[in-house]
Amino acid sequence: MSIRVALSHITTYQYDKSIKLSPHVIRLRPAPHTKNHIVSYSLNILPEQKFLNWQQDPFGNYLARLVFPEKTNILQVAVDLVTDLKVINPFDFFVEEYAENFPFTYDKVLKKELAPYLKVKKPGKLLAPYLKTIDKTPRRTVEFLVALNAKIYSDVGYVIRMEPGIQTPELTLSSRMGSCRDSAYLLVQILRNMGLAARFVSGYLIQLKADVKSLDGPSGAESDFTDLHAWAEVYVPGAGWVGLDPTSGLFTGEGHIPLAATPEPESAGPIYGFAEKAKAEFSFHMGVERVLETPRVTLPYQGEDWDRIIRLGDSIDKRIRKNDIRLTIGGEPTFVSTENREAPEWNFDALGFEKYSKSEQLIKRLGKHFAPGGLLQYGQGKWYPGEPLPRWAMISYWRKDGEPIWNHPYLLADDRYTGSATTEDARRFISVLGSRLNIPSKSIHTAYEDNLYYLWQEANLPTETELMLDGLNTYDKMERERILKVIDSGLHREVGYTIPLDYDVSLSAWISDEWSFRRGKLFLIPGDSPIGLRLPLHSLGGKQYYPYPEDPAAPKPSLPKAKELGQSPFLATNYSYSIGELHTRTALCVEPRNGNIRVFLPPIKSLEGWLRLIYAIEQTALETDIPIVLEGYEAPHDPRLNRFKITPDPGVIEVNFHPSSSFGEIVEKTQILYEEATQLRLTAEKFLIDGRHSGTGGGNHITLGGASVGDSPFLRKPSLLRSLVAYWQNHPGLSYLFSGMFIGPTSQSPRIDEARNDSLHELKIAFQQIDSSRHTPPWMLDRVLRNILIDITGNTHRTEISIDKLFDPGSPTGRLGLIEMRAFEMPPHYQMSVIQQAFMMAIICKFWEDPYYGNPINWNTELHDRFMLPYFVYRDFKEVIQDLQNSGFGFLSKDFDPFFEFRFPQYGICYLDGMEIELRMALEPWNVLGEENTAQGTSRGVDSATERVQVKVKGFHPERYRLSCNGYEVPLQPTSVQNEFVAGVRFKAWSPVFTLHPQIPAQQSLVFDVYDSWNHRALGGCTYHVSHPGGLSYQTIPINGYEAESRRISRFWTHGHKIGKSLPPIRLENKAFPSTLDLRMVTFK
Repeated sequence: MSIRVALSHITTYQYDKSIKLSPHVIRLRPAPHTKNHIVSYSLNILPEQKFLNWQQDPFGNYLARLVFPEKTNILQVAVDLVTDLKVINPFDFFVEEYAENFPFTYDKVLKKELAPYLKVKKPGKLLAPYLKTIDKTPRRTVEFLVALNAKIYSDVGYVIRMEPGIQTPELTLSSRMGSCRDSAYLLVQILRNMGLAARFVSGYLIQLKADVKSLDGPSGAESDFTDLHAWAEVYVPGAGWVGLDPTSGLFTGEGHIPLAATPEPESAGPIYGFAEKAKAEFSFHMGVERVLETPRVTLPYQGEDWDRIIRLGDSIDKRIRKNDIRLTIGGEPTFVSTENREAPEWNFDALGFEKYSKSEQLIKRLGKHFAPGGLLQYGQGKWYPGEPLPRWAMISYWRKDGEPIWNHPYLLADDRYTGSATTEDARRFISVLGSRLNIPSKSIHTAYEDNLYYLWQEANLPTETELMLDGLNTYDKMERERILKVIDSGLHREVGYTIPLDYDVSLSAWISDEWSFRRGKLFLIPGDSPIGLRLPLHSLGGKQYYPYPEDPAAPKPSLPKAKELGQSPFLATNYSYSIGELHTRTALCVEPRNGNIRVFLPPIKSLEGWLRLIYAIEQTALETDIPIVLEGYEAPHDPRLNRFKITPDPGVIEVNFHPSSSFGEIVEKTQILYEEATQLRLTAEKFLIDGRHSGTGGGNHITLGGASVGDSPFLRKPSLLRSLVAYWQNHPGLSYLFSGMFIGPTSQSPRIDEARNDSLHELKIAFQQIDSSRHTPPWMLDRVLRNILIDITGNTHRTEISIDKLFDPGSPTGRLGLIEMRAFEMPPHYQMSVIQQAFMMAIICKFWEDPYYGNPINWNTELHDRFMLPYFVYRDFKEVIQDLQNSGFGFLSKDFDPFFEFRFPQYGICYLDGMEIELRMALEPWNVLGEENTAQGTSRGVDSATERVQVKVKGFHPERYRLSCNGYEVPLQPTSVQNEFVAGVRFKAWSPVFTLHPQIPAQQSLVFDVYDSWNHRALGGCTYHVSHPGGLSYQTIPINGYEAESRRISRFWTHGHKIGKSLPPIRLENKAFPSTLDLRMVTFK
């Protein structure tokens, strides 16, 4: 986003008497090669009686020549200019082939033209040896220039020098200090001695305070400032003049505004002239002021706006408490790494070493803030079809009543480091634990690897197995590595120990067993997972004992105090004796792995039982002095226990955050989460290779419910869910403003009317059932909507509003009273996340007070026509804001401008004869293609080849003009503003291997013309390039938002229209999509 700034520069000479002034030359107007857009410029001179002529010197610089006919006691030069600071990539240039590598020689014609800039002064006694220290190894020219610029920066210190003139290179090198002009002149002389044409540049330097402080170095200016500056420019064939600033060691960017560029510094001075002898008082003032700032993700809100939003959130909080809604809000924010953006684990793979390491650091950092006396467990995460192993999950627990769960943090081993624990330590640990649980030692079983299986597998291995691993597919490679790992550790040794264990809620007792196996010993199922996941349960005889699960909706008593957990003796019952053929099929396991003792927790259905087990484990670790790592099954879901966890998802890490019950909690938690993630080089944003900005791709789903199932506002007032579903369906802007790039019927959060054609009819019938029932039982709400709020495959989770955790009668974990709003992409700034949650709080409060009974609207193709355009999305969203304002919630539409700018970045604006043409990114649903058979199985590709842009024109008169794109008329639709129109242009941006229309070529550029029907020709226009217009093929994604913005800006030109007289643009009729020009339809015309 550009920032418009105003620069003020006033230089004053106050004389003690009236004197004569010679003609003066002023070089304080931005030079013609300035890359910034200069919005306005003014030069004011005192005395007022003078003659001013604008000229250009032999090098193209602007000069103001002043003649003073009368004596004066003052000379004041005042400059005021306004400029747009847009990010400029200093490396975005083309280099001629012969000059790609240094050293090179200019061709004869060019060398003659550059003669003034190649003139070399004989090096002095210090410069000559210094030139020998410069690395002249042949390499890319850009790399040489970067290294040389950095060398001057490191060798010459910066000093403010008020004396006039330029130091010689000898003086600069002798003192190793110099002002900006001294370092620039030194660099010019060095470049010329290297055979490169160079010139001296004087200009303005504008530096603005960074929105976000840097973690890796200086963050730049502490406040906005400007000053006169100097740097060098070197001529690179193809690229032209390239700016090098030795004072900072950087190439010049948007903050450098050149005023004069000349072969010698004497010709670049800002003010040149003479005055009659007199005493003079010299003063100057320089300042820069931000005039216009568009909201941006690094600074979405100014201070006063954020304070108002905080007050608004607090007022919504009070209203929610007044209405006794008992709302809690949780979320699933996702993050990616800033250090290794190209790695598969941060793009499409679910697992990765760096992802695991950063997740572990993050959960420990967050645990210090949110989990006092808490416990960290390394559990098992989700296991999706096609994945060889379950994913990991790191879970942090703590009690809501403030009592500690774990009192000795040093007894939790650090999983990042390898310890020295042995099998004997594991045996000793489980023996003491068994005694604490009153479980007889004969119930402890030793676990072994299956000798016969691995010996058979070893016989089938090739001779040089290790050398063959690289050529295997994923599954075979993992299997071979697993076999080698197990064989290397030994087949006949003990690998761990188990205790059959469960907890009976009705008896408040531990249930144990004596397992027996036909082979006499417990041989594990082959693998390298924790032994708790490899128990041969299928080898056990008899029937399985199933403890009665607790109802999550049942009222819960207070938990015992931490010190009370060990006061009463642990009871143990052996069901093998008391009930005969019933057997316990769950077990606690202890094993050494990676040098640490791992304790695998069995699934415990009761929180009291789970806490007692954790207490016994901690006391055992304390008695044996053995630090442990906890893994295994999660603690039971219980409103008395808080938890958050970090899990891996494709390309991201996901933080399943614990719910907040107040707005103050939301602000605190969200800010801490983002700040701690930033410290670990984790970010909430990604960039596509063409510079488009997006969230992480993993979403930021918002979970709504209550502190307990009974407190859930959706179960206490079923009309609330009915209102939410109907309102979201009636307002497509809510579905698309906050969502990610992947939208449509096969996305992760499809709208209900993007799935089955008859879904709206069925939804209407469901609404009738809810509306007609005075007392809707919780299970009925689930049954009525469960098979409607689904995607096209029937998945109840992958939908815009998911109710699979609301009240599913068939699943205890599905009866949590929660709904999940899934059409929310990860906001890049914590303040944007906070206002999203405040928005949802206001929506829930509004519908609690005044239920919404609107019927479904059949949008037909409008969803993927009008509502793909930013204008219609935001117009619809403003209606939502108006509804909230009418209900007493003080949101402003500008509060969501950061989301608009993030979701629909501006590509550029063109001004033409009183008209304005603006291009913005628009939405495009991605198609999922047909099945493809591969070596790994059957898959369906996602076609992201098609893109869409919105074009909006202001001051446009359709009676005379037509807007065309590549010769075809754009179907402009009127907006609510007179002479303002908007439309979408759909095109194929690239050609992937699998795509919907493989025969249609990708577009190279979109040329927009304003066609004048009176004169039968194009009046002018602009051009949007689908890829870099200079043929620069990016191989890596942008490293930050600055580079991403520069890539977007480089693809928009404010020129390029059809030449000469022509026929009117061709009109295409498309009744299904009247707001969109689909260029794919005209490719073969």
